[in-house]
Amino acid sequence: MPEKTLPQRIIMHIDMDSFFASVEVRENPALKGKPVVVGADPKEGSGRGVVSTCSYEAREYGIKSAMPVSTAYHLCRDCIFLPVNMPLYKETSASVMNIIHDYSDKFQQVSIDEAYIDVSYTNSFDEAIRIGREIKDKILKEEGITCSVGIGPGKIIAKIASGIKKPAGMTVVRPEEVRDFLDPLPVEKIPGIGKKTKQKLERHGILTTRDLLGCDIQELQTAFGKHGIMMHRLARGIDESEVVEKKGQKSIGKQKTYPKDVSDLPELHQDLALICQNVHSRLRSRGYLCRTITVKIRYSGFVDSSKAETLLHATRDLNTIHEKALEIFTGLYDGRPVRSFGVSLSGFDSGKSRQTTLSDF
Repeated sequence: MPEKTLPQRIIMHIDMDSFFASVEVRENPALKGKPVVVGADPKEGSGRGVVSTCSYEAREYGIKSAMPVSTAYHLCRDCIFLPVNMPLYKETSASVMNIIHDYSDKFQQVSIDEAYIDVSYTNSFDEAIRIGREIKDKILKEEGITCSVGIGPGKIIAKIASGIKKPAGMTVVRPEEVRDFLDPLPVEKIPGIGKKTKQKLERHGILTTRDLLGCDIQELQTAFGKHGIMMHRLARGIDESEVVEKKGQKSIGKQKTYPKDVSDLPELHQDLALICQNVHSRLRSRGYLCRTITVKIRYSGFVDSSKAETLLHATRDLNTIHEKALEIFTGLYDGRPVRSFGVSLSGFDSGKSRQTTLSDF
């Protein structure tokens, strides 16, 4: 009897480009093309905080994340310094993660701006590339920001690959290309090798992944303990860690941002219906019922108004979701031009303990 061939493992890492700064530029297009720093107040060079992130234009001046904001100020006094707006970034992150999650049941968010998905179900790197492009296009179209994508036979390869062609790039490493991809890379490109470990490796003449691979594993273990063995495995491209979703997704949401503020009520109502269809589709695909519906409106001038209502019974019925969202929207809307608005569903129930009825569909 012939041996069964296992499907090839294909992992994708999606990393948002300069996330906080990109969201700020999306919200205020006048910032496009300018050096933007998000972080603490520089106080004309005497500030004590750090840079959270910065635009690629700011990076051209040598500014980096985690740099003292006072240093950033002296490197580029013409930079536009903005405070951290975490609620806005979390809201955008949730929308981005919902888009990514739609492409695989095996999803793992690892930070506010990056996630893995396992697309081995395609059994084709060509199909994975198509999906990667579609995700990039959808995030740009729906959220107005860019991301970079890495595709490889494991999480570590995919993560390294996503950082190769930033911003808005895609790097694909097929199994037979792993060695050629890893060998010339500086050792610090391997996740887990920080500044101190890099310096210690350099003292032993280990500068590249190829150098690391050529080391005696016993010597690495003596110098670095278990971490030495792990580094040697990763230098060989061996990474069998699974894409595992954190339990308890909190919400499913979608928002619409207009290029120009809108006050036409029929247009707003039409978009509300489309948003409800979108979140309902995601709710059903994940087998959830929801209990709480939230509507948020952002008016011209970045003034926000939001309200959440909890239903008596959990549901996945589109009409129920749309009617409640429309009711909330009508109560919130005061006639001012709308910059953006969205609907989110939360208070999830798996629905396994109750009998499915026609209203669930």
